[in-house]
Amino acid sequence: MDRPTIVVPDDYPPVLGPSAAFRSLKARADVEYHPSLPASTSVLVERIAGAQFVINIRSSVSFGEDVFAACPSLKILSLWGTGTDHVDLAAATASGVTVTNTPGVSAVAMAEHALALMLAVARDIPRIDSKTRNGAWPRGFVTQLHGKTLGVVGLGAIGTQTARIAKGIGMRVIAWTRNPEGKPVEELGLELVSLDELYRRSDVVSLHVRLTPETTGMVGERELAAMKDSAILINTARGPVVDEGALLEALSGGYIRGAGVDVFDREPLPENHPLGALPNIVMTPHSGGVTPEALEAGLQMAVDNVFAALAGRSAHRLN
Repeated sequence: MDRPTIVVPDDYPPVLGPSAAFRSLKARADVEYHPSLPASTSVLVERIAGAQFVINIRSSVSFGEDVFAACPSLKILSLWGTGTDHVDLAAATASGVTVTNTPGVSAVAMAEHALALMLAVARDIPRIDSKTRNGAWPRGFVTQLHGKTLGVVGLGAIGTQTARIAKGIGMRVIAWTRNPEGKPVEELGLELVSLDELYRRSDVVSLHVRLTPETTGMVGERELAAMKDSAILINTARGPVVDEGALLEALSGGYIRGAGVDVFDREPLPENHPLGALPNIVMTPHSGGVTPEALEAGLQMAVDNVFAALAGRSAHRLN
């Protein structure tokens, strides 16, 4: 086909624009590039109304049935990242739009971040660092992870890599996955258990599931109450996977030891959010997968997925 035109409606803060992947994209296609977020669905539609091919960087505005209906020319929607909670996949399919994503590219970065959060909470590093910087010399026991049990919820690329790293530092790993077929359970020496058993037995619970109607609020008051009072919860998946009110209550009441969280119900996290007042939570700004290596690999895959789909190849299709 002739040189395609590809629209990028939402690169802010810019990650694609400064990348080598963007230079390769401009060498292969004409690009309509917007280094700002669309302020509303109507602005998104205005930017992509006549487009056949779109590379979506952020998830600030949803691609719902109304967007697909307003953009009848759209054929390929390439997502940077693995999350699809901002895209109505059924509506995309009904409108004849192929949706792709970039699975696996940030698995190592995200798994390292999950481990970093575990260690930061277990060893109380933020509080100890702050006191030491201010002239104190704090003492007291911290938690050793070697020999403890990690419960991994979801054995996709990130969950699997998290299990692998945890095994490497001497943790016992139990796991729950919706579909165990093809997962490296024997290779990693994992024990598959029910969710209830996982919450009950784990010293650390690490969440690695997509946000879907089924996983929204899957960790709530009942699940948190089932955990040990010494347990640590790690969420690098999506904020709404955990009932935020229940987590606040569990942390403030001492029903679990602590939490490490990279994702929230509302992002950016609002100023003076009650989570920020708690001493037993470590928070990062949805940044666990943002390493130069993962960033460039994911952006290049998002670009390549468009051309693979144009050529009729699978291109990490979601529908």
